[in-house]
Amino acid sequence: MHLKERYDIAVIGGGIVGLASAYKIQLKYPNLKIIIIEKENRLAAHQTGNNSGVIHSGLYYKPGSDKAKNCVDGRKQLVAFATKYGVKHEVCGKVVTAVDKSELLYLDKIFENGKANNTEGIEKITANQLREIEPYVEGIAGIWVPCTGIIDFIGATNKLGELIQAIQPKSKIVLGEKVEACEHVGDESLVVTSKDKYTAKHVIFCGGLQADRLAKQDGVKLKERVVAFRGDYYNLTEMAKTKVKHLIYPVPNPNFPFLGVHFTRMVNGDVECGPNAVLTFKREGYGKTDFNVKDTLNALSYLGTWNLLCKHTGFAINEYRRTFSKKRFLETLQRLIPSLTMQDIMPGRSGVRAMLLNADGSMQDDFKIIYHNRSLHVLNAPSPAATSCLAIGDKICDMATVYFNLG
Repeated sequence: MHLKERYDIAVIGGGIVGLASAYKIQLKYPNLKIIIIEKENRLAAHQTGNNSGVIHSGLYYKPGSDKAKNCVDGRKQLVAFATKYGVKHEVCGKVVTAVDKSELLYLDKIFENGKANNTEGIEKITANQLREIEPYVEGIAGIWVPCTGIIDFIGATNKLGELIQAIQPKSKIVLGEKVEACEHVGDESLVVTSKDKYTAKHVIFCGGLQADRLAKQDGVKLKERVVAFRGDYYNLTEMAKTKVKHLIYPVPNPNFPFLGVHFTRMVNGDVECGPNAVLTFKREGYGKTDFNVKDTLNALSYLGTWNLLCKHTGFAINEYRRTFSKKRFLETLQRLIPSLTMQDIMPGRSGVRAMLLNADGSMQDDFKIIYHNRSLHVLNAPSPAATSCLAIGDKICDMATVYFNLG
């Protein structure tokens, strides 16, 4: 190993939040030399590249929260960015569908949330209007959300990387190197990877599924812990795709921190159904039986995991049953589109999402970014972080300006 060129800022993590943050800083301070270090051999290899590809509208998040503000701002920025730079996307709209009367009260709450968050164009729709928009969906009421879209998040991430290096050719993206240590010496930080060492004045950690481990490695006294949930998808067959015109979402159960199984048109023409949500025994494991001893012990030795499972035992059991049963998965999909059959769906891919879990079993509800030891740590950036990435990048740029004395 040898010391390479010194950088002004090192960004750890090559997902879309890391790249958007580096991009916003590079735009504002074009003379800075930034290095982005990603342990996989490509950018957007984990949460960014394995999510549902949705540009979220801002409908669900608590008014005034960082999620709400950054989602609406980030969505507008992301659509403008994709349009300007030719990233594949479409603002296709979605319906949120109530299928029984017990869901109407929460449907109203979501609608009021959307209005408070300035989600433009949303409107309540009747069963007849719902049928006009999505002929195969059977519901009693819904919300039409015209500003929801779909996008190629991997393409967006790669484009951000290209633009960073176009602004400052001395900035660099390093792939296939895992960060093993970060040592602060004098007024510089030494980032040690599996292959080399890099010196930077400041470090920004955007580690996603590894955020808590990187934070502890850097001396952050973190009470919470990242717990990973895998989500499995099915794809509609060519014939069944015609039953989905836009995006179709259920009314989410307010007791659970997930949006429920939904239908998503993808930019490549596929239609995905999912995801479910099961505790995974490998943080970066996408197979149903993937297992890692360290990750499993990390999750099961944490009181927060057990408190979460105790609070939602029935939900957890049902999610696991659905994971291994195509019939149970289909029954969930048939709540929205009753005419679907076993022949209409085929197993698809999986994604893993990182949730920062408190010891009492509650999930950290909002984005969480802290300053520590001359570094910034993105500790919690679940959905809608990909949609919000450019707004989060603005926030991180502002924080870096203050804490790193860039101005």
